[in-house]
Amino acid sequence: MSKISATTVLDQVIDLAKDLSDREIIPFFKNISHLRKSDGSPVTAVDASVQSALEDALPKILKAPVLGEEMTNDQQMQIWGQRDTGLWCVDPIDGTTNFVNGIPYFAVSIAYFKGGEPVIGLVLNPITGQVFTAENGGGAWLGGRSLLQNRSRHTSLRECVASVDFKRLPEPLSARLVSSPPYASQRNFGAAALEWCDVASGLFDVYVHGNQKIWDFAAGALILSEAGGVMASFTKGPFWLDETLSRPVIAARDPMIFEEWSNWLALSL
Repeated sequence: MSKISATTVLDQVIDLAKDLSDREIIPFFKNISHLRKSDGSPVTAVDASVQSALEDALPKILKAPVLGEEMTNDQQMQIWGQRDTGLWCVDPIDGTTNFVNGIPYFAVSIAYFKGGEPVIGLVLNPITGQVFTAENGGGAWLGGRSLLQNRSRHTSLRECVASVDFKRLPEPLSARLVSSPPYASQRNFGAAALEWCDVASGLFDVYVHGNQKIWDFAAGALILSEAGGVMASFTKGPFWLDETLSRPVIAARDPMIFEEWSNWLALSL
């Protein structure tokens, strides 16, 4: 894919996400009932309607199947097998718990895979209007501002602010993070795609999550990578060669701090 064609595709994806946000998501913020999926997480009619709209619209922008959260595991695995030849990967509402409870921290996440990894990524917060985007080799952006302009505020892990989701981490690691954290402070806001972007933009310095699905991190991980950040899984293998749909993730905005962070985590697992 040439950079020119990718930019054209990205512009169309931005327009699509903004339109769906205005029509399908914002009118129902704080005003919608929900059900519980088998894993206990909430799901709403808006999740289904936005995913359906994305399944219809994205192949018209770039012909490829759409992998999304709101489909069966068999469907997901079948489509995931096409990531080398091309597929869309979407989370219609990342952070549904926040959405249904009126917390303005949730996102639409869209990525396009080619050659086994994402080459286009978008994360949109419908409430703030923030649009994070990236192209493989084209940098990461928050609106019109390059995220490459950000520089790490800290020189050591001890000074950092971390984003940590405790509930999916191994118990020994959670216990050590609570009793002897290696960073200055910790937060968790409940929408993985945005948390990746907040590492990319410098709001967080380091990140760890015990288990994310591919639609949680596909766009956000590309955005962080194009902003100069680094990521890995607990297994330390090449990040995008993992064939599973879910994995634990470690990330940092600064490569030197990432090394310190990942080494600390490795000793705690």
